[in-house]
Amino acid sequence: MKNYFIGILCIGTVFFFCCSKQENAIATDKITDSTPEAADAPPKQWTEHWFEHVQVLNRVYYDTSVVVYYDNAVKSTIVWPKTYMAEAWNYTKKTYGKFGKDSRLYVIYHAGKYGGGHPSTYMDSSHDFRNVTDCGSNNADAWITGTGNDIDLSTHEIGHIVEGAAKGVHNSPAFGIWHDSKWMEIYQYDVYVGLGRTDDAKRWFDMMQKTTDNFPRAGTSWFKDWFYPVYDKYGKAKVLNNFFTLLSTNFPQKSFNSGSGTYPEYTRGMNFGEFVHFWSGAAGADLESLALTAFGNKDEQGNDWQVQLKKAKTDFPKISY
Repeated sequence: MKNYFIGILCIGTVFFFCCSKQENAIATDKITDSTPEAADAPPKQWTEHWFEHVQVLNRVYYDTSVVVYYDNAVKSTIVWPKTYMAEAWNYTKKTYGKFGKDSRLYVIYHAGKYGGGHPSTYMDSSHDFRNVTDCGSNNADAWITGTGNDIDLSTHEIGHIVEGAAKGVHNSPAFGIWHDSKWMEIYQYDVYVGLGRTDDAKRWFDMMQKTTDNFPRAGTSWFKDWFYPVYDKYGKAKVLNNFFTLLSTNFPQKSFNSGSGTYPEYTRGMNFGEFVHFWSGAAGADLESLALTAFGNKDEQGNDWQVQLKKAKTDFPKISY
């Protein structure tokens, strides 16, 4: 996957696989050309103007949850996004709250180009102030099955919308710590669990047992040793949501004007000690010992995060556990 930059979100390599049921109907726009358009109908065509993307996108489906766009190379027989992406988006809003005034997620697919994916949020001008997932593949026959990487990449990009706009605050203070994006691994697992996709959840869980990274130290298993234990023991989706709630009510912010409105925006990234402190607050339990086991006592830059944690407890006294 190519590297993109949207606000603070640098969307890097995605290498996940998944499975879902493929629908067999023909993908058609819910509203035909002969039907008068509703006042709030999304545009039938949308010309891209971000990064190297220059395609004219065609609306193939919309309802109150999603708007699905394909470029001319995506096969019209592909229909799973209208169902799966609506389910995943609705579950996400149920778990983390609203994302702007428009209830819809704008879903874009490309075939034979733009390998990888990126998100944008309703606070960003780059994609016309819409919550967007834009997924591409260098394979001309991409997205046919709705299995494997088809739904994993798509879900991953929804998670970045959560990360970058949860609770109505712009940016992701933890991005510099979990990168692109170890939190996404637990987010995706929770979506599959929440949607009752038992096979996908098990497949994803098993895959994550083998996934390691070189940050903050070599061999770190973010999912197995940190996020899943926190998730499993301290409330599952509730603890994930709690983290963003605590950020929105405690972490430093400023106002910024996006061009469509004025929003709060986080002023800086968090350090590793703050990261452990906020997750402890989200869990309602002291996670220092778990963090030492999962990460060691140094952050990615070699700093002792336990010193940072001590200061974080002073700087953010309202977070208790």
